[in-house]
Amino acid sequence: MPSLKDLRNRITSVKATQKITKAMQMVAAAKLRRAQTAAESARPYAERMAQVLGNLAANLTPGAETPRLLSGTGQDRTHLLLVCTAERGLCGAFNSSIARLARDHARRLTAQGKTVKIICVGKKGYDILRREFREQIVELIELRGVRQLGFENAEGIARNLLGRYDAGEFDIATLFYSRFRSVIAQIPTAQQIIPAEIAPTETAAAGASADAVYEYEPGEGEILAALLPKNLTVQILRALLENAASEQGARMGAMDSATRNAGEMIKKQTLIYNRTRQAMITKELIEIISGAEAL
Repeated sequence: MPSLKDLRNRITSVKATQKITKAMQMVAAAKLRRAQTAAESARPYAERMAQVLGNLAANLTPGAETPRLLSGTGQDRTHLLLVCTAERGLCGAFNSSIARLARDHARRLTAQGKTVKIICVGKKGYDILRREFREQIVELIELRGVRQLGFENAEGIARNLLGRYDAGEFDIATLFYSRFRSVIAQIPTAQQIIPAEIAPTETAAAGASADAVYEYEPGEGEILAALLPKNLTVQILRALLENAASEQGARMGAMDSATRNAGEMIKKQTLIYNRTRQAMITKELIEIISGAEAL
C-alpha cells in the first residue's frame, strides 16, 4: 500500500495536470471561434467556384481542348495522397481519423496494383503514416510556424502539386482533411482535386428549360485553364481552414474530458488518502491503548 506521502504527491501531480488541461481547453475555446468563422467564410467561396466551373464544363464547346486539370492524363496508375493533419497532438482522435482514412485508401489502391505517393501536411499525420508507408511519403510540409493560415500557404502547396503533375509524377491527386461540423463532430473527408471532380449544377442540369444562354469571352476552355489552378488553391485553403477549426474543436472536447477525468481521479485518490490516514490513526490508537492496558 502506498504511503501517505506518495498519495499526497500523486494528488498534487493530478491537480497540476488538471490545471494544464483546463487552461488548454480555454485556449482551444478561444481559438475555435476565430477558426470556425474562417472556415465558414471560406465555404461559400469554394462552393461558388465549383458552381462556376460546373457551368463552364457543362457548356464547353464540342471539340474544344479540355484542360488537363479537368480531363486528367487518361490514366490512373499513380495516385498522390495529400494528407492534411495538425502539427500538434492532444486533440483526441482528430489526427488518427484522417490518417486512418488515408491509410485505408492507400491500402485499397496498393491492392489494386496502383502506385501510391503521399505528401503530408502536418507532422502528426507524417508520424502516423510513416510506420507503414515510409517509402511512399515523398514530402513533409510543416506549417508549425504559421500563426494564421492564409491564401499564400494554400497557394504554395497548390504550386507544388501542379509542378509534380506537369512533370508526370502522378495521375490522380486526392485531398484528405477533416470537415468541421460542430465541437463534437468532425468528419474525415476525401476529395479528388486532380483531375477536378465537378458535379453538374442545377442550372446546368436544367439545360434548355432554363432559357438562358451564356456567351463566354474568351472561350470556355481558356477560362477553365485559368480558373482550375485557382480552384485547386481554393480547395486546399478550404481544407486547411476546416482542419484548423476541427483541430480546435477536437482539442477542446479532449481537454474537457481530461479535466473531468482528472477531477474524478482526485476524488478517488483523496478518498484512498483519507481511508489510509484513518487506518493509521486507528492503528496507533490501538497500540497506545494496548500499551496502557499492559501497564
